[in-house]
Amino acid sequence: MLALNLGASALQAPNTTRPDFSFHFNCFPSFSTVKFSLRNHASPKTSFLVVKAKRSQDMNAQNLDIEMGEEEDDDDSEEYEARSGFRGREEEKNYDKDPEFAQILGSCLDDPQKAQSKMEDRLRKKRNKILHTKTGSGTPMKVTFNKFVFSNSYIWFEFYNAPLEKDISLICDTIRSWYIIGRLGGCNSMNMQLSQSPLEKRPSYDAIQGANVNPTTFYNIGDLEVQDNLARLWVDIGTSEPLILDVLINALTQISSDYIGIKQLVFGGSELENWKENLTTEEAGYSVHRI
Repeated sequence: MLALNLGASALQAPNTTRPDFSFHFNCFPSFSTVKFSLRNHASPKTSFLVVKAKRSQDMNAQNLDIEMGEEEDDDDSEEYEARSGFRGREEEKNYDKDPEFAQILGSCLDDPQKAQSKMEDRLRKKRNKILHTKTGSGTPMKVTFNKFVFSNSYIWFEFYNAPLEKDISLICDTIRSWYIIGRLGGCNSMNMQLSQSPLEKRPSYDAIQGANVNPTTFYNIGDLEVQDNLARLWVDIGTSEPLILDVLINALTQISSDYIGIKQLVFGGSELENWKENLTTEEAGYSVHRI
């Protein structure tokens, strides 16, 4: 047996396995077996290079993680700005989108008359974008009272045509706002100091007098019921306060003129012409809208 020992000069590490590899060559019958004993050892220099390479890979991975984390933080901050609405000085840039308007504002202090003439010209040129065509009725809304009781009564509406969904939404928003103002005591005719003061004098308000006035409140309100071109609303205003009715009439008058024509508004009464109590299905044109 011929044994070749390769790598004898290499450094030997402790507790290292030594695998033996045998190769058989049939071309030499006299030497049937050749046995090689290989020592699988890496030099210290090679090991140092391997460790250094691994450290560099770890450092690159850490740098990559840091950069990705910073990008995620930037994305989070952008999402936060989008949610919260704070975008630095972005809102100020909106004023630069209309240089004509900025020029008018800039010259209003130096020459008010010139600024006014420019604004009038601007309104004439862009009136189609500023002013919208009225869709209401030119005929004034008729207002009648039929045994109206502030604590328990219906308010009846008669439209010229069946109201659309957007018209009903507008009516509901108006009634809801009216109820909130009344509920908070905003319609108190006993405390109208500014409207009753002379116009030529400087306005003044007496807080003690306002606090000592008997409060008024809107007790309760029902839902808006709609049947074709008719509608009704149950109210419990509580105190007899005519001012709260004036506020509603003024608002509905403007709605009738600009948006949807209201033929008549009736305060009180248990029924109105063409209103049917037994029609309570959507197929028959009946609907209820919460206030």
